[in-house]
Amino acid sequence: MAKAKAEDLKTKTADELQKALMDARKEQFNAKLQRAAGQMENTASLRAQRRNIARIKTFMNAKAEGNTAAAKPAKKAPAKKAAAKA
Repeated sequence: MAKAKAEDLKTKTADELQKALMDARKEQFNAKLQRAAGQMENTASLRAQRRNIARIKTFMNAKAEGNTAAAKPAKKAPAKKAAAKA
């Protein structure tokens, strides 16, 4: 499975996200088996799969809470400093 893009995940329903999560977990399990057997060449893919699972879970939680924008909270604008009086 390729990296789950935020745009793709935003448009998916809760059931589709659940299926994507199960697929990603199965893929991660198979990769762990390959690593244990010494057959895995690209060990960095384990990290990518772990992050992909976290990304999917983030969107699942956002949908459960009712947030449509599952992005990070907006940063506050820096406070303007008062002009120094001369």
